[in-house]
Amino acid sequence: MSTTTSTTELGLTETTLLRFATAGSVDDGKSTLVGRLLHDSKSVLTDQLEAVERASASRGQDAPDLALLTDGLRAEREQGITIDVAYRYFATPERRFILADTPGHVQYTRNMVTGASTAELTVILVDARNGVVEQTRRHAAIAALLRVPHVVLAVNKMDLVGYQEAIFAGIAEEFTAYATELGVPEVTAIPISALVGDNVVEPSANMDWYGGPTVLEHLETVPVAHDLSHCHARLPVQYVIRPQTAEHPDYRGYAGQIAAGTFHVGEAVTVLPSGRTTTISGIDLLGKPVDAAWTTQSVTLLLTDDIDVSRGDLIVPTKDAPATTQDVEATVCHVADQPLTVGHRVLLKHGTRTVKAVVKDIPSRLTLDDLSLHPHPGQLVANDIGRVKIRTAEPLPVDSYADSRRTGSFILIDPADGTTLTAGMVGESFASPEPVKDETEDDGWDF
Repeated sequence: MSTTTSTTELGLTETTLLRFATAGSVDDGKSTLVGRLLHDSKSVLTDQLEAVERASASRGQDAPDLALLTDGLRAEREQGITIDVAYRYFATPERRFILADTPGHVQYTRNMVTGASTAELTVILVDARNGVVEQTRRHAAIAALLRVPHVVLAVNKMDLVGYQEAIFAGIAEEFTAYATELGVPEVTAIPISALVGDNVVEPSANMDWYGGPTVLEHLETVPVAHDLSHCHARLPVQYVIRPQTAEHPDYRGYAGQIAAGTFHVGEAVTVLPSGRTTTISGIDLLGKPVDAAWTTQSVTLLLTDDIDVSRGDLIVPTKDAPATTQDVEATVCHVADQPLTVGHRVLLKHGTRTVKAVVKDIPSRLTLDDLSLHPHPGQLVANDIGRVKIRTAEPLPVDSYADSRRTGSFILIDPADGTTLTAGMVGESFASPEPVKDETEDDGWDF
């Protein structure tokens, strides 16, 4: 059976779900924008709104502080900043949304990486009074690095600059030029006032010079389609199911969530990294047999041959199997307080597999101001973006991140305490350096 089944043949339609993230510098108004979006789209429950009104009144505010709808931690409310990623779920008649409101402070940039890693759209806010700042450039770089398909530039607090078109146009031009150089495929600039509500859900009467969509209108209409026929089918094995009961004495299934693509009964597959081949004899979904399963569904695959498959293995179509390698080159965003250095011994987690690894080289670090590459910095510190070369103790079946955001990504972990050190994206990126000669083998974990 062909693996190029279309979404129509599978009975699927274009998704009605949009995952998006907000980002921006401190006090640019991210939480206020999210609160306004939820409030004006009537996605806030009455008791939630009443709680915000009481909290606002207790702080001497005349109007409800809509930022309190997302800033739920006590420290966030006391400081008036967002610290952790706040996820919100809401819907309009046109589309369902999963929103990740990410922190703006440079200290919490790592949280923006988390929130945007699964996003199909990122809203980057800019204070109209301050324009594009370093944190704006950092967020644009992360959006480009994570290959977020759509970026919205929301120029906020337009009410504080007299709704001047020239100020908006200047900021939009500067940001778009920077984002384009990073490789961001699409930028939509929208002038807004989250506090007042201009161009968030309803068009602004104060900016008749702007003829584009509101934020919500753009979120509802931006094309977000997942064509399953063009994905590389991948299933990271999470668990081996073997009940050995009287009812199922010989049942052996391999369970996991399909990371990409579509699998069919009768399809020839390869188990990596062993390279053994077999055929799918059955697919169980929610306890029932099905002929095909696709991206994000959690399934159990049954295989024709009794071969060794365990947690951490990757099941792929035989005709579309990635190469396995112990040498991984990637662009990374370092998220830990402790630096990442050449010779650093780490654990690399890819899908459901975790292996020992060594950082063999750090060829370059990205300078955000002019997108230049600082060669061989020797280390990456918190929030740095750069290139790394890693040697793993065991072969890994990795895709290029450009081909698959799920199986082309990994994290580096401190083996001493389990701290996440670095988020990595395999393959080329806007930060690709010139080829660098491999250095002499390091002591320690040497593979």
